[in-house]
Amino acid sequence: MIVLRKMRPRDVLLVGATGLRARPTRAVLSALGIAIGIAAMVSVVGISASSAADLDRKLAALGTNLLTVGPGRTMFGDDAYLPDESVAMIGRIGPVRQVAATGAVPDTKAYRNDRIPAAETGGLSVRAAGLTLPGTVGASLRSGVWLNAATARYPATVLGAEAATRLGIGRVGVNVLLGGRTFAVVGILEPVPLASELDSAVLIGWPVAHDLLGFDGHPTTVYTRADDAQVTAVQAVLAATANPSAPNEVEVSRPSDALAAREATDQTFTALLLGLGAVALLVGGIGVANTMVISVLERRSEIGLRRSLGATRGQIRTQFVAESLLLSLLGGIGGGVLGAVVTSGYAVLQGWPAVVPVWVLAGGVGATVLIGALAGLYPAVRASRLSPTEALANV
Repeated sequence: MIVLRKMRPRDVLLVGATGLRARPTRAVLSALGIAIGIAAMVSVVGISASSAADLDRKLAALGTNLLTVGPGRTMFGDDAYLPDESVAMIGRIGPVRQVAATGAVPDTKAYRNDRIPAAETGGLSVRAAGLTLPGTVGASLRSGVWLNAATARYPATVLGAEAATRLGIGRVGVNVLLGGRTFAVVGILEPVPLASELDSAVLIGWPVAHDLLGFDGHPTTVYTRADDAQVTAVQAVLAATANPSAPNEVEVSRPSDALAAREATDQTFTALLLGLGAVALLVGGIGVANTMVISVLERRSEIGLRRSLGATRGQIRTQFVAESLLLSLLGGIGGGVLGAVVTSGYAVLQGWPAVVPVWVLAGGVGATVLIGALAGLYPAVRASRLSPTEALANV
C-alpha cells in the first residue's frame, strides 16, 4: 500500500468509509444512537411547528377581532348583571361590525327524556341566543338549521357539539326536555374554537326562553366583532358602553388570546422535550466515542503498518476523525429523515399542515458534525501517537 504525503478530500472520505464498511453492524448500532436523538429533536420541533401552523390557520379563518363581554362582580362580591339594552348599546359603537348575545336561563336543565334522573344534568347549560350568534362567533352547523325569527318563538333548540354528544343525539328531528318542556332539536353545531362555552350549551330563542322558561332577559355573554385595526380601541370602551353606571362590574376578554396562550404553553413544553432530545443526542455521541476508542484498540496493527509505510500522525488523526464524522453524519441524516416522517405522519392524523422547519434539519446535521468531531478527536489523537514499532509489536 502506498501512502501519499498529502491526502485529498476524496482520499479522506474513502479511508474513513473503509473503517465503517469493515464493521457495518457496529457502525449501524452506533449511528442509531445519534439517529434517535436527532429524530427526537426534529419530530418535537416539527410537531410543535405543525400545531402552531394549525392554530395560526384557525385564527386566520376565525379572526382575532372577536371580543366578549360578561358580568363580573359588584363591589360587595355579589354577581353583577348586564343591562337588557347592553347589546343595542354595544352595537352602536362605530368600529363594531357584528354583535350577538346569549343569556343563561336559570334553574333550567336539559335531559334526553323524562326517565333521566334529575341529578344527571351532564353539566349542560340552557342559553337564550340571538339570531346573529353563528356569524358573530364563527360557528357552523354540523346538521340542521339555525334559529330564525319564527323558530325563536317556538320550542326549538340548537345543540352545541358536546351537548349533542352528552345527550346521545346525532341528528335533528328528535325531542329533548328543557325545564320540563319538550323542545325539538332543529340543529347541531360544530365545535366553536373561539367560544368553547357554546359546545356544552343548549341554545333556544330569546322570546321562547322568556315566555316558557322564565328568562329575565339579561344577557350573560355579548360577542362582538370589531374592525381589525380598532380591536384595542373597542376593547377599551366596551365595559363603559355595556354598563355605563357600573363599568367596573363588566368583564371584557379576547378569546383569541387564550389560543395564543395555549401556543405559548406548547412552546414551553417543546423546549422541555428538546432538552430530552439533546440528552439522547449526547448519549449517542458518547456511543460514537466509545466505538471509535474500541476501533483504535482493535486496529493497532493497521495503524502501525500505515505509520511504517510513511503515514504521518496528521493523516492518522484525519483518518479517524473522518470515520467519526461519517458515522455521526450517517446517524444525523437517518434521524432527520425519521423525524420528518414522524412529524408528517402525526400531522396527517391530527389534520394539521405538516411543517418541518429547515433550521431544525440544518441544526441537526450541524450538531452531528460537531458531535462526530468531538467524539473522534480523542481516539484520533490516541491513534496518531502510536509509534509504528509499538503498534506492530502487539500484532
